[in-house]
Amino acid sequence: MEAKSQSIMADSYAMNGGDGPYSYAQNSMYQRGIMETAKRMINEEIAMKLDIQKLSLAASEPIRIADLGCSCGPNTILAIQNNLEALKRKFQTHPTPEFQVFFNDQVSNDFNSLFASLPELGRQYYAACVPGSFHVRLFPTASLHFVYSSCALNWLSKVPKEVVDKTDPAWNQGRIHYTGAPKEVFEAYSDQFAKDIGSFLQARVKELAPGGLMALVIPAVPDMISHPHITTGSEFELVGSCLMDMAKMGIVSEAKIDTFNLPIYYTYPKELRQIIEGNGCFSIERMDILNIPKQHIAMPDLRQRTLYIRAALEALIEKHFGKKIIDPLFEMYSRKLSASPIFLNPENQKTTAIFVLLKPI
Repeated sequence: MEAKSQSIMADSYAMNGGDGPYSYAQNSMYQRGIMETAKRMINEEIAMKLDIQKLSLAASEPIRIADLGCSCGPNTILAIQNNLEALKRKFQTHPTPEFQVFFNDQVSNDFNSLFASLPELGRQYYAACVPGSFHVRLFPTASLHFVYSSCALNWLSKVPKEVVDKTDPAWNQGRIHYTGAPKEVFEAYSDQFAKDIGSFLQARVKELAPGGLMALVIPAVPDMISHPHITTGSEFELVGSCLMDMAKMGIVSEAKIDTFNLPIYYTYPKELRQIIEGNGCFSIERMDILNIPKQHIAMPDLRQRTLYIRAALEALIEKHFGKKIIDPLFEMYSRKLSASPIFLNPENQKTTAIFVLLKPI
């Protein structure tokens, strides 16, 4: 089977699990805002574009839905409920099928917490987890009818190898992200993103059944903004500066920092369209920029913004540097954040999200 023949597996990145103060479940308001903004578009596209006749469901065959990069927490449950309601409305004039939902994320995702939070009564779907990287095949051929992914494809399958190679022009010495770095570093990230999206699309086109749809919601930046000069990603630059300060204090080594980069990339609409069209597996049925409400972007409270970043990055940082630096690092981050009001001004936040609806060609 092809799924077993894949020799290159993605590194495992997962948000903080559980329901504690540093968990993703408690610190994902921004992702919730993106999801809620995309809900209307998903409803419209399922109503207009899902071809029930072409799906050719057998009498007892369920509709199979996959949430790729699902993470854990209330956002995951709400997203699948929203999608399920849209699908059920589509079948109002047809016999209502059963629904099967596959929750996918990296093997280190807190699936126990996720499944513990599923409603016990009144749940109108069968649930299963599918751990593993979505950059490779996960499901049998033509087995899925609707694929959904939100706030996951901005995570790369791996850090570009060039940025940790001292002999390469893209070596990202003293930094942990492409924000504020030379163009060679940004280009290495951009190239890795293009490869990852290509792999993702190649896998999904084989897994989607004829007539199926795929809805993607991807954090991004507007086309008109030049990547090296935007404030998006500056939070990562600030974390990097804290690590460098800790190196000067002898807590970590600079060499250790030089081998650590965040596998996060913010694409832009023109780039994403070119990648999808160049791949040739899917037709773009709709591509829109989401107008995310400002209350979901600003996070004016210092503690809230620090917890948001910690929920996303703690596991990565701890794996590389060890647990002892985590509390001092984010305490330092919070102090630097309070001294840098630019980060708390919503007018300086240029992150948006792209909604894309795709249909296999």
